[in-house]
Amino acid sequence: MLGVGGMGRVYRVRNVISDRTEAMKVLLPDLVAEPDLAGRFISEIRMLASFDHPNIAQLHTAFQVDNQLVMMMEFVEGSTLEQIAKQGAIPQSEVIKYVQQVLAALSYAHGRGVIHRDIKPANIMVTSQGNVKLMDFGIAKSRTEQDLTRPGTTMGSLYYMSPEQVRGGTVDARSDIYSVGVMMYELLAGRRPFVADSAYEILNQQCNVIPQPPLEVNAQLPPPLSDIIVCAMAKDPANRFQNAQALSNALRQVAAMQNDPTKSEEAAFARSEEHTSELQSHHDI
Repeated sequence: MLGVGGMGRVYRVRNVISDRTEAMKVLLPDLVAEPDLAGRFISEIRMLASFDHPNIAQLHTAFQVDNQLVMMMEFVEGSTLEQIAKQGAIPQSEVIKYVQQVLAALSYAHGRGVIHRDIKPANIMVTSQGNVKLMDFGIAKSRTEQDLTRPGTTMGSLYYMSPEQVRGGTVDARSDIYSVGVMMYELLAGRRPFVADSAYEILNQQCNVIPQPPLEVNAQLPPPLSDIIVCAMAKDPANRFQNAQALSNALRQVAAMQNDPTKSEEAAFARSEEHTSELQSHHDI
């Protein structure tokens, strides 16, 4: 067994005919007794069957046995980002590289109307070659399967849920952006943005508390990178990056600055010029 989640158990198995190692996911409850979960599991199967992206774990096949649904998935050899982070701080350049691959997967999924809704380090596998695989679309939501989650229902992982997820409201691609922001904060600042003694207080902070800027937690962070994380975690979806590609572009610029200090100086000069222009405009008014 590899793990147990809200939707089922995952096993590492070997196909005795092909001799291929695969990941087998089995729905926990009986399909007859749990029709809602069965519907969600079938939705996951249909979504993954239509996906073909290098940063998303591939579905091989699916079938039904004794009123249980079974998915045969690509087995990804590697470690989750959660496991890697527990071994020590991950260099900034590597975090950016991993997150950009996650964003590539999300851009692909969002373009097909699918919101993941459970982005967190434990759902991101990294291979020994540094390739990222986004896992577990078990609570993902497709615009073609809107009835699977009733209004007012909260789905997601406590520390990474967007405010709109916490409230049980309508979510879109920007909810995944928020979760990516929380994940970046945790990996780069060295702790989660919200910490409390109860689940209620964590959820309250997600909705109502502005987190301490990650730069104040880790002084080694470049200010532009800290600003990107803050923007991604804006409470109002309208104030976040509006899509995965926009966030990826911003991270690419930060990576370029780290590789070429002159670009950082040029960016700082550009920000200064922009600020001067804004001050002049206010003065004219």
